[in-house]
Amino acid sequence: MINITKTRFILYLAGAFMVGALIFGGAGALMLSSNSSVIYGNDELAEIQKNIDEYFLFDYQKKDLMDGMYKGYVSALDDPYSSYMNEKELQSYIVTSSGDYFGVGIDFIVSKGKYLIIGVTKNSPAEEAGVEEGDYILAVDGVKYEDKDVMASKIRGEEGTEVTIKILHNKQKKDITMTRREIKKESVSYKMLDEDMAYIEINSFINNTSSDFEKALNAVSRNGAKSLVLDLRDNYGGLVDQSVAIADHFIDKGVVCYVKDKKGNTEKYEAKEGKTNLKTVVLINENSASSSEILAAALKDNGYDIVGTKSFGKGVIQTTLTLKDGSALKLTVMKFLSPDKHIIHKKGILPEYKVKDKPKTEEDEQLEKAKELLN
Repeated sequence: MINITKTRFILYLAGAFMVGALIFGGAGALMLSSNSSVIYGNDELAEIQKNIDEYFLFDYQKKDLMDGMYKGYVSALDDPYSSYMNEKELQSYIVTSSGDYFGVGIDFIVSKGKYLIIGVTKNSPAEEAGVEEGDYILAVDGVKYEDKDVMASKIRGEEGTEVTIKILHNKQKKDITMTRREIKKESVSYKMLDEDMAYIEINSFINNTSSDFEKALNAVSRNGAKSLVLDLRDNYGGLVDQSVAIADHFIDKGVVCYVKDKKGNTEKYEAKEGKTNLKTVVLINENSASSSEILAAALKDNGYDIVGTKSFGKGVIQTTLTLKDGSALKLTVMKFLSPDKHIIHKKGILPEYKVKDKPKTEEDEQLEKAKELLN
């Protein structure tokens, strides 16, 4: 098990973004009220409101203006991982922390300012509608969104309701209407590649990932596995504690990662004695981000071979701070470093064995290289 040094936050999340899947844990509360000298009491804002009240033609809800103001205020931090969520958006976000939610089964990240789909859940409405990894989300129900959290909450919704998503697929734009239904996210899968070589894939880090990984590891060991390919490709991240718990299966004793806040305070996640005897090679690619980079970096610094392409390079950690009205701030609060204190953010992890998976071939070149190293 993991000895995680206590901090003022309950859970950290270092994910890119999965529609309806990830939860930030936070113990703090940040209050914004009419007494705030930053937002309220602002002469220009008061003048804007006066003109709206006097001249604006259409009806509007004051709360919608406040939500928009808060979103814009946080957006001006120019951090793609920080945002404001109103109460409804927050509750939609929280309820899916286990990986189960009502939606269409799309996982996406922000890539070069666009919403890139990196995962489509099996047997989901999205898969049935022909949505594929590599497609881009352009709009939801005819609306373009700058805030990924808001857009994700619009994709999720009540079971049986419809949502129309504009997709860019093979340079062609098309609207796809899907009916939302329950999505059950399985983050761990495994199989035997031959009689003594196993394969375990982790596609995200949600609430039960570490326990599911342990079950998979035990299963392949019972089946006679002597070596293992650990596949973290297209894993955009998730809950940090799940990543750290899995790293503990590969590190006998020592640091899994360091976390550092804005004041320079540094704390560490540590593993205890006891690790698998399976010789292991790790697969990563450009969509391996955040918590998957914590795991990959920990294994790399502890002598494991890494195969693939340079990882995404998201080495910062977010948490939610609950506001008094039930809304919340999601803020970047820390960065993480590898056991050897390598910086990951905007740098990524370079594999020792750089292998590209050629898209037009049926062969998985990266997997074949990992198998070669294990033989």
